[in-house]
Amino acid sequence: MKLFLVPTPIGNLEDMTFRAIKVLKEVDTILAEDTRTSGKLLKHFEIDTPMMSHHMHNEHKTVDAIVRRLQSGETFALISDAGTPAISDPGFLLTRACVQNKIDVECLPGATAFVPALVNSGFPNDKFVFEGFLPVKKGRQTRLKFLAEETRTMIFYESPHKLLKTLSHFAEYFGEDRLVSVSRELTKMFEETVRGRVKEVLDYYTNKPPKGEIVIIVEGKK
Repeated sequence: MKLFLVPTPIGNLEDMTFRAIKVLKEVDTILAEDTRTSGKLLKHFEIDTPMMSHHMHNEHKTVDAIVRRLQSGETFALISDAGTPAISDPGFLLTRACVQNKIDVECLPGATAFVPALVNSGFPNDKFVFEGFLPVKKGRQTRLKFLAEETRTMIFYESPHKLLKTLSHFAEYFGEDRLVSVSRELTKMFEETVRGRVKEVLDYYTNKPPKGEIVIIVEGKK
């Protein structure tokens, strides 16, 4: 009767840990955000544990059934498509339900995209705030106005087709001279980190449309 939260590589498969492989081989069932994506990972590491779909569109419906199975003595591992479950991915609802029902939860250490992006930004990382994805429409302006006064280093996730819009909003609300660091395709072949003032980085990506997963680190207000 235990739920394991198992991080998976954010790009480079060599970042998979020995312990993660062992746990995924030993549990009764693996809960996967996308069984097709995870299927490739499991095949690579010769893991044949049964998989079950658990994603943002069905997690509200499946939590109770999973808790009942855990209570009956089964063990589950939860993985997301990349990185650590519940960090801007499904996992929180199930973890909370397990804690409330006194079911053991263990999170393995492993890959999380914002950590290398934060560390290699060169910005202070003794104190920081993780914002994840900004609201798409409702509440976005309110959030940006609030964060304009934030003095700690800020971390955002963004998709490539929304990067220019987000950088433009940073220029508008934080000022064109605020320093940012944009990391994309972390751990992959075309990994890139672009650092500079918001205006400079916006100009760079206007001329070179970005691809891949993106983490933006923003300097806090001085």
